[in-house]
Amino acid sequence: FSTLLWHLNNTTVRGGGSAELRSSGWWLGMNAAVRAAVRMGLYVGAKVYFIHEGYQGMVDGGNNIIEATWESVSSMLQVGGTVIGSARCKEFRTHEGRLRAALNLVQREITNICVIGGDGSLTGANLFREEWSGLLQELKQQGQIDDEAVRNNSILHIVGMVGSIDNDFCGTDMTIGTDSALHRIIEVVDAIMTTAQSHQRTFVLEVMGRHCGYLALVSALACGADWVFIPEMPPEDGWEDSMCQKLSENRADKKRLNIMIVAEGAIDRHNKAITADNIKELVVSRLGFDTRVTILGHVQRGGTPSAFDRILASRMGVEAVLALLEASADTPACVVSLVGNQAVRLPLMECVQMTQEVQKAMDEKKFEEAVRLRGRYGVFSVTSQRNNFNVAVLNVGAPAGMNAAVRSAVDGFEGLYKGKVQTLQRKGTDSTKDRYRLYKGQVQTLQRTGTDSTKDRYRLYKGKVQTLQRKGTDSTKDRYRLYKGKAYMGLLELAKARDAHEALCVPMIMVPATVSNNIPGSDLSIGSDTALNAITHTCDRIKQSASGTKRRVFIIETMGGYCGYLATVGGLAAGADSVYIYEEPFDIRDLQANVEHLTEKMKTSIQRGIVLRNENCNENFSTDFMYQLYSEEGRGVFDCRKNILGHMQQGGAPSPFDRNFSTKIAAKAMQWITRSLKESFKGGRVFANSEDTACLLGMRRRALVFQPVSHLQEETDFVHRIPKEQWWLKLRPLMKILAKYKTSYDVSDSGQLEHVSRVRPKESHTSAAI
Repeated sequence: FSTLLWHLNNTTVRGGGSAELRSSGWWLGMNAAVRAAVRMGLYVGAKVYFIHEGYQGMVDGGNNIIEATWESVSSMLQVGGTVIGSARCKEFRTHEGRLRAALNLVQREITNICVIGGDGSLTGANLFREEWSGLLQELKQQGQIDDEAVRNNSILHIVGMVGSIDNDFCGTDMTIGTDSALHRIIEVVDAIMTTAQSHQRTFVLEVMGRHCGYLALVSALACGADWVFIPEMPPEDGWEDSMCQKLSENRADKKRLNIMIVAEGAIDRHNKAITADNIKELVVSRLGFDTRVTILGHVQRGGTPSAFDRILASRMGVEAVLALLEASADTPACVVSLVGNQAVRLPLMECVQMTQEVQKAMDEKKFEEAVRLRGRYGVFSVTSQRNNFNVAVLNVGAPAGMNAAVRSAVDGFEGLYKGKVQTLQRKGTDSTKDRYRLYKGQVQTLQRTGTDSTKDRYRLYKGKVQTLQRKGTDSTKDRYRLYKGKAYMGLLELAKARDAHEALCVPMIMVPATVSNNIPGSDLSIGSDTALNAITHTCDRIKQSASGTKRRVFIIETMGGYCGYLATVGGLAAGADSVYIYEEPFDIRDLQANVEHLTEKMKTSIQRGIVLRNENCNENFSTDFMYQLYSEEGRGVFDCRKNILGHMQQGGAPSPFDRNFSTKIAAKAMQWITRSLKESFKGGRVFANSEDTACLLGMRRRALVFQPVSHLQEETDFVHRIPKEQWWLKLRPLMKILAKYKTSYDVSDSGQLEHVSRVRPKESHTSAAI
C-alpha cells in the first residue's frame, strides 16, 4: 500500500485512492462534475478511479472499477447523460452486497468516495460508511484481507454531490441537472405557445416532479402560465371553478392561448392525483376550449447541459475533492451544496432527514409545513387597494432579458386595480391611461396623462432615455427603476440632484441587468446567464465544426467591455484552455507560455483547443495578433481559426435562469418600493431624500441585498465601468487547473462544514438580506 501525500495550502494530508460513482439516475451536467473531480484529484496527487454502473459496478468489481486519467475526461463537458454509466442495484441494499463492494475497494486501496446522486444514493453511501469498520473485520475473519489491509483502509470518507432534475434535495438552492431540465421545458413551452396562439388553443403540459414542484413552478413563472399545479401546494377546494373562471376571463380579454403546467405528482387537498388528462377533460367539458395535452417525459433529461449546470457541477466537483482532502476520522459524511452564489458543505444525513420530512408532511396533509421545509417557494399577495402612486419602469442600455423583470414589476405592484394588467400597458378606471412603448427592450417614452398640465422633464445619462414626461397634480408620486451600467451612473446622478430638485425626492431602486455582469453591488445580473449560454453553445458548435480535422485551436472573442466575466465563466463552461481578460494583466511571455502549454497538450490525444479573449483585455494583443501568434507557434502541430461572437451574445430567448431571477428580483424591488412609499408619505406627498431611499438590489453571496448606491461608489472603477472586487476571479485558478496548468488554488473561500438552516433569512430594511 503506497500512501499518497497531498500537498494543499501548506498542509499535508494523508489518504488512499479515491473513487467516483453515480447512482441509479442520470442528469445533465454529471459529466462536468466527473471531469472536475477527476482533474482536481489528479492535480493534488491522488489516484482516481471510475466506478462504472454505480453501486452495481462497486459490487461486481472487475473492469467496472478502472483508473481515470486526464485524457479520459476530455471532450465530455457538452455531453449529456453519464459516460461512466448508472444503474440500480438491489444487491447493494443487502449486507452481502455491501461486503463484496468493500472487498473490491480494499483491493484497490480506495478510501475516499465521491457519490453523485439523490437522497437514496447518498443515504446508501452513508450506511456503507457506518458499516465500514465492521465490513473490514468480517472480511478479515473470512481470510480475504489481512491486518495490514485493515489498518491501511480503516477509515472511509464519503462526500456527495446532489444530482436531481427535480431540485428536491433540501440544503441546496440548485441541484445538478435542474437548470438544464428547465431549458428543455422552456424550449418546448416557447414552441407550443406559437401554435397555441395561432389556433386559440389551451395546452396542458406535464413536467417531471413526482414529489417536488420546482420544475413546474419555475417554468410557469418563466413562461407566464395561467395555472400551475405542484405537490407541495395543492389548490384549495373548488379550484375547478376558479381555474375555469380565470381561463374564461383571459379569453374574454382577447388572449388567444392558455398554458397550464402540472407536475407529475400534483395532488389536491385530499391527496387525490391531479393529472393532465383530468385538467383537459375539465376545460373541454366546462368551457369547450380546444385543449391539448403534452407530456414532456424524458425529454427533460436529454440534450446538452446548460452553462449554469456545467459551472455548478465543476465548482461542486472541485469542492468535493477539497472536502475529501480535509476530512478526518471524526468528519461526518457531507454533501457540497449551493446557497445563493456560495458553495457550502452540509452534513449529509441532516439534508436527507429534512428531505424526508417534506414527504412526511405532504403525506400527513401538512402542506404549509412542506413548503416551509422546502424553503424556496415564496408567495406574494397582491391586494386590490387603490392608491395615487404612479410607477415608472425604465430600461437603460442594451437589451439583457429585461422583459421578465418589467412584467414582474408591473404585475406585482401592490395597488394595481383587480389585477387588470397587460404587458407594458395599464388601463385604469378614471379615464387614466398609462402606456409603455418598448423598442428592442428600451423605453422610448413614458407618459402619464392626468388632470393638470404640469410637465416635468428629466434628461438621463447620455440620452439613453431622452425624456420622462409627467403630467399630473402635485400629489402625484413617481419612482424610477433603472437598469444596466449606464443606469447605475444615472441613478447616482438622480440621487445627487435631489438637493436641487425636490421632484427627485422619491424612492428609487435599480435592478442590475447587463450581459457583462459588471454592476457593483451584485454578483449576478439579469441577462448574463443568457449570454453565457450563447457563448457556451457556440463554442460547442465551433469545436464540432472541426470534427473532420486532426488538431485545431480556436481563438474566440467575447463581449464584456473591460469586465472578463463572460470570458472567464464562459471558458469554464466550455472547457477553454486559456482565457485572457483585462483584470488579469498579461504580457508576451505569458502568451508564449500558454502557446507552448497548448502545443504540448495537442501532441497527446487532445484534438481541440479553445482560447477565449475578452474584447478589451489588451489594446495591443488583439484577436488578430493572438490568431497569428498561435498559428505561427503551433505550426506543424495544430492549425488555428478565429471567431468574434459579437452581438449574438445579446440575442435569443432569455434563459430560464434569467427569467426566474429577473422575476424574483423585480418582485422584491416592488415590495421595497411599496414599503418605502408608505414610510415616506407624509403631509399628502412623498418625500424621500435619505441615502437608503436610492438603492441597488443585488445578489451578494447568499442573499439579495438592498444597498444605497452612494455607498457603492467606493467599490467602483468608473473609468473601466467594473467593480474593484469581483467574486468570479476566484474561479480563474479552477479554470486553469482543469486546463492542466500548474497553479496555486486558494482554499480560503472553500466551503466549511455547516448545519442545515431551517429558517431562511427574513426580509428587512435597507442593507438587509432577503
